[in-house]
Amino acid sequence: MSQPLSKNALEQLFLNARSHHAWKNQDVSEETLHQIYDLAKWGPTAANSNPGRLVFVKSAAAKEKLLPALMGGNVDQIKAAPVTAIVAYDLEFYDHLAKLFPHADAKSWYVGNPALIESTGFRNSSLQGAYLLLAARSLGLDVCPMSGFDNAKVDELFFQGTKWKSNFIFTLGYGDEQKLHPRAARLEFAEAAKIV
Repeated sequence: MSQPLSKNALEQLFLNARSHHAWKNQDVSEETLHQIYDLAKWGPTAANSNPGRLVFVKSAAAKEKLLPALMGGNVDQIKAAPVTAIVAYDLEFYDHLAKLFPHADAKSWYVGNPALIESTGFRNSSLQGAYLLLAARSLGLDVCPMSGFDNAKVDELFFQGTKWKSNFIFTLGYGDEQKLHPRAARLEFAEAAKIV
C-alpha cells in the first residue's frame, strides 16, 4: 500500500512551490528534461490514451521563433527562462492505442469522431502537462504555466505538417526567489468544493 508523502515532499510539490517569473542563469540539461518526461509519462490518462506531445524550447533560435506568438510580459519570461515547454496534443493519438490500451479496440472509439478526438486530446494533454509540472518540481526545478500566447501561431511555427495542436506552455528552470511577489490567496474548500 502507498504511504503519504513526507511533509518536505508536499512542501516542494505544493505548499511552498511558486510560479516563477524570473530565473537564475542556470542551465537545465537535456538529461533532466528526459527525467521529467520519464516521470510524467506514468500519470494516468483516459484509456491510457497519452495524447500529450511536447516541444522543449531551449535553443536561442527556437526561443526567437516562439517570441512572435507570445503576449505582453510573457516575452521577457520566455527569453530569460532556460526552457519553455510547449504542451500539445496529437489529433491522431488513437494510432498508438493498440500499444497503449491493447485489451480493447480503443482506436475504433475515436476514428471518425472528431469531437471526441478533440475533447479527449485536449483534456488528457492538460493532465499530462500538469504531471510534467509536478515532475519538474519533484526534481528540484521551478515552473510557470501560461496561456498568454496565440495557439494558432504556435501551431503554425512548430507543428506545421503534423496533427499536433498546442494546449499551453510553461517555463521551467531554477527560479529567482528574490524576485517573487507575495503569495496570492487560494479559494477555501467551501468556496470551490462540496461533498454530496
